[in-house]
Amino acid sequence: MINLPASTEPGAFVHPALFYQGQAEYLAGVGGFVRTALAAGEPVLVAVPGPRLDALREGLGVGTAQVTWTDMTQLGRNPGRILAALQDFADRYAGRPARIVGEPIWPGRSQAEVLEATRHEALINTAFAGRRASVLCPYDVLGLPAAVVSDARRTHPTVIEEGRDLLSPDYADASSVCADCDRPLPEPEYGAPWLAYAHGELGEVRAHTEAWARGTALSATRRGDLVLAVSEAAANSLSHGGGKGSLRLWSTSGAGVVAEIRDGGHLADPLAGRRRPSLTSVNGGRGLWMIHQLCDLVEIRSSDSGLTLRLHMTTP
Repeated sequence: MINLPASTEPGAFVHPALFYQGQAEYLAGVGGFVRTALAAGEPVLVAVPGPRLDALREGLGVGTAQVTWTDMTQLGRNPGRILAALQDFADRYAGRPARIVGEPIWPGRSQAEVLEATRHEALINTAFAGRRASVLCPYDVLGLPAAVVSDARRTHPTVIEEGRDLLSPDYADASSVCADCDRPLPEPEYGAPWLAYAHGELGEVRAHTEAWARGTALSATRRGDLVLAVSEAAANSLSHGGGKGSLRLWSTSGAGVVAEIRDGGHLADPLAGRRRPSLTSVNGGRGLWMIHQLCDLVEIRSSDSGLTLRLHMTTP
């Protein structure tokens, strides 16, 4: 029987990685975590890939009406959306310990998605510090690359392996992990021209993006989402990125479209856009929040020379 963390004490945050091999270990580990929460009357969110949801529902049987079920392949299509959803769930039960199962990395994720999901795992520790919550993150050690499992040891204070709950000697500060995720972005396969813009030219940015998007396989709705996301990014350039920026757009051989925005800005808060901005915040990352909601993947690189946003959308 896997030794899972006990209910959280006031002010405590528990964030273990569950390393599992096969369905039996998965159901024992995640199922035991959920059963412990239900027995204690604690709210539970289970956000895992769709096929895992069905297996867990069947394995747990009675009592699952108290569980909030979410398909992580939809919620976490863009890893930058996950953290806010977990915080929203915990906030609904303020004053009570919340239990969450989050599986943000599964076999088949692209390298870019894995990097952003790893960044998410590191930032959980910052965002939930001092919260009464426990977030269990399963990792398929047979299906995932060894490097992903190694990174999980760096992003989780404890690991559950072969039935034992152990401190992770490789656990690292979030800033260190995030820095390692800031790998150079690859250039487009076939190149892409740049469009420079400045104050008073936001309309031209929108028109250029809309005209270009008509030549892609994006639906009319998704074309609108792309135009809105690019518009928000360009508006941020004008307000916070030195008053000017540049845009390029291209299609990928992997059936997707990409918009890249560069400007002279900087991202001081690594959680910007990953947590829901308050209604009263004046400069709370509203634009970046909206971009994360609209896009299937958002890559951000901040350097001494400025800020780069790479926005991805998949086509049918």
